[in-house]
Amino acid sequence: MKLFIPNMLANADAGFWFPPQGSTVAEHSDSVYFFILYVCTFFFVLIVSLMVLFMVKYRHRPGVEAEKTSTHNLTLELSWSVIPTLLTIVMFWVGFTGYIDMRTPPSDSYDINVIAKKWSWAFQYPNGWIESELHIPKGENVTLTMASDDVIHSLWVPAFRTKMDVVPGRYTQEWFKATRAGEYPLMCAEYCGQKHSNMISKVIVHETRGDFDKWLQQASDIHKNKTPVEAGEYFYKSRGCIQCHSLDGTPKNGPTFKGLFGSERKFADGSTGVADKNYIRQSILEPQSQVVAGFRPIMPTFKGQLTDQDITAIIAFIEAQK
Repeated sequence: MKLFIPNMLANADAGFWFPPQGSTVAEHSDSVYFFILYVCTFFFVLIVSLMVLFMVKYRHRPGVEAEKTSTHNLTLELSWSVIPTLLTIVMFWVGFTGYIDMRTPPSDSYDINVIAKKWSWAFQYPNGWIESELHIPKGENVTLTMASDDVIHSLWVPAFRTKMDVVPGRYTQEWFKATRAGEYPLMCAEYCGQKHSNMISKVIVHETRGDFDKWLQQASDIHKNKTPVEAGEYFYKSRGCIQCHSLDGTPKNGPTFKGLFGSERKFADGSTGVADKNYIRQSILEPQSQVVAGFRPIMPTFKGQLTDQDITAIIAFIEAQK
């Protein structure tokens, strides 16, 4: 595609139209966009200019009779039929081949599983570690295999020019190769509920595979590097609990964690209970079994996403919120 587009029209910075390119997908996507844009602009200016010229030249003037002109010009008619057809074929071909490439993950990809839920992202790495931010190495093919726990979401990384719906009950995939180290916004592009606009995270591209492996190893040892309360705070922020449970007593979509531990809870079915360790554990794994009165049953389960040690840390963190 670079054959058709000068570098100044589709370069790594992308300029006014787009954020800086961060992946190989972005390079191709921008090239196609600018190719179509400038072809359309050229013919728009050409046609409008000729229209204005002819309107002025052949306008009605008193005393001037209309000229008799030919009604058929084979060369002209072939030109305005063949040239647009050829351009359309080129546009279709580069778009089609680019789309097929985007939808076919390379066999040598680094695979990361993604779970979307209201209103957070969970990125699971091959060693089982789950993070709320997407970390990847630069210059390596990465494939995301995505699923949703509740409604339709859509993972969008503007700098990568990639967006793919995440649908409940099925897996979807997208892949990319990052070309620049740095941090890039990542967000949900499908309206998914009241807190849709808060479903924002980021992609962190590490300069080398060694840097990425070092980060993954350190992150995976969170229970060795932090106290249970600190580790629980990490899960509170990284697994989306912060979206619905405040720490200052303010009710949100879920009860506040302030003063929750040891308090008496009244449930939607009229029963009551004490918010002890077993209650919190069950609320995390089977949230619909004990819905607190006054709140909607919208919390998704974290079964299979948190280890017993992770849950113990979360309980310690909630217990610390006096």
